[in-house]
Amino acid sequence: MKPPSLRALKLCVMSLPLLLAASLVYGQPPSGPPTVGPPLIREGDLAIGLQGALGLGMTQDEVQAESRLGELGIAPRNGWIADYPVTPDIMGELQKAVGNAADSGKLSMGRDEAVNKLNETAAQMGTSVIPYAGGAPQPQSVAPENYPDSGMVDDYYATEGPPIVTYFNPPPDYYGLYAWVPYPFWCYGYWFPGYFILHDFHRVIRIHNRPVIISNHFNDVTAHRVFRIDPARRLSGRTFAGIGAPRSRAFISTGVPRSDRTVFNAPRARAAPVAPAGRAFAPSSRGAAGAPSRGGGGFRGGRGGGGHHGR
Repeated sequence: MKPPSLRALKLCVMSLPLLLAASLVYGQPPSGPPTVGPPLIREGDLAIGLQGALGLGMTQDEVQAESRLGELGIAPRNGWIADYPVTPDIMGELQKAVGNAADSGKLSMGRDEAVNKLNETAAQMGTSVIPYAGGAPQPQSVAPENYPDSGMVDDYYATEGPPIVTYFNPPPDYYGLYAWVPYPFWCYGYWFPGYFILHDFHRVIRIHNRPVIISNHFNDVTAHRVFRIDPARRLSGRTFAGIGAPRSRAFISTGVPRSDRTVFNAPRARAAPVAPAGRAFAPSSRGAAGAPSRGGGGFRGGRGGGGHHGR
């Protein structure tokens, strides 16, 4: 047998990123833990896919999809907010909401099938999150050597900038930019006691060659106000309400009529500018209160078996 040519070897190496990307798009689990900057899904995009998956009709209008799901009680605890990323706690809230909608007869399928439809839709978009049901991770399953080392993490931040969401400890210079959300979950068999998310973010990214906005704030030019969702306070329900959110005193009023649609889900007049290459990201003066200290093993996670996959 002839040894492979140099050209063949180069083609194999160049194909690796494409294979990894394809595995994420079609929901195939990666061979290792999530990346430093995991794939992001907008709530609006997930709502469109979930409406079709649950047999509730097809649409490409995210506000229409969010409203249809919200009518059935299928929404995150603070409602659908189109540009906000689908974080692990939001996935957990949606799994519970979908299951409850199925149990109450609002869907034409049972709880298990409905939750599986949600998980499959999210996996096809690039993520797989299962809320942690309790109990300690198996000691024999913990394999910290499989996780990114500090050098790899530092290189990612230096070349890509701080990710909006990360499951791993940020470098010291970036730590103040992040809030710590103590929501335990499994991702592709790896256990995490929570995740880090930027206090403030508003970026244009490309998903399937389509520019989209990922943001936790919105400049409402008609009301001359900027609204911001606090990622850490959102976990406890203290935030602005989106489409489908039940009435609650915990929600902060924007003062704008029908703000669940007009503020956080309105069509954008123009896309936000993309940050120039090489832009420096200065640390915020706010710390990540309640987050584990750098170097602690609490959020390094561990590889686990399917026995812990529960709701």
